[in-house]
Amino acid sequence: MKEFIITTDSTCDLPKEYFEKNKIGLLPLYYTFNGNVYGDQVDLDPKEFYSKMRGGAMPTTMAANPDNAKVLFTRLLKEGYDILHIAFSSALSGSCSVATTVARELCEENPEAKIIVIDSLCASLGEGLFVHKAVQLKAEGKSINDTVDWIEKNKKNFCHMFTVDDLHHLHRGGRVSKTTAIIGTLINVKPVLHVDDEGRLIPLENVRGRKKSLINLVDNMEKRMNGFKNDIVFISHGDCLEDAEYVASLIKERFGIQNFLINYVSPTIGAHSGPGTVALFFMGNQR
Repeated sequence: MKEFIITTDSTCDLPKEYFEKNKIGLLPLYYTFNGNVYGDQVDLDPKEFYSKMRGGAMPTTMAANPDNAKVLFTRLLKEGYDILHIAFSSALSGSCSVATTVARELCEENPEAKIIVIDSLCASLGEGLFVHKAVQLKAEGKSINDTVDWIEKNKKNFCHMFTVDDLHHLHRGGRVSKTTAIIGTLINVKPVLHVDDEGRLIPLENVRGRKKSLINLVDNMEKRMNGFKNDIVFISHGDCLEDAEYVASLIKERFGIQNFLINYVSPTIGAHSGPGTVALFFMGNQR
């Protein structure tokens, strides 16, 4: 059985050491601040990124670069690997399409090559959890085909729940109207959103007050996780670690889950969700 390598996008929000430990190939997505391009070799510290946003700077984002995808895939093919690429939701970015096109071209040039691109329909550490499950299956000795089969079968059981602290960033991304953003801010409304079966960000409900919105994330988790064993839960945040840890403490208390991976929301996603975002990812019976 030929060995395969898992690759993914920088939007999966896994820590650097996770990539190194599990030999995961990374396809960077870039963003700009005031004409300066960041990502990959030149990047901002997450605290600096969110500090700039709090100061009023508005970043813009880009899909994955086809040349970068070609370089990454070609190197791994030359090293003798098959490739399983787990892509950022196609409903949120063109990066999945970029990876798919490059993979098809390389396989046409080299019929012996095998590159499978999966549209995760996930974002942030939801995509990271997707990668994590693939890593676990590979470690169990599953082939690339068996891993893909399991992932495709369970794709819509990767649940995303998140809340934001500033509605104006969602307005910039077209997720709420300007009126909703202004009125919601005045009356301290904190929206709770999820990622649906098509991989889109969808408002779920509105909650008055920050603490209630964080509790609501866990309430929604309880509704969705019946029948699924979560040995680890992923939480990402827009430079608000204390709030992420508060959500983790609620989950420990309510469900007895002890293992968590907590990390920053990456700039590509944070540019649209803003500082103060808290996102919760787990396996459940519905998105």
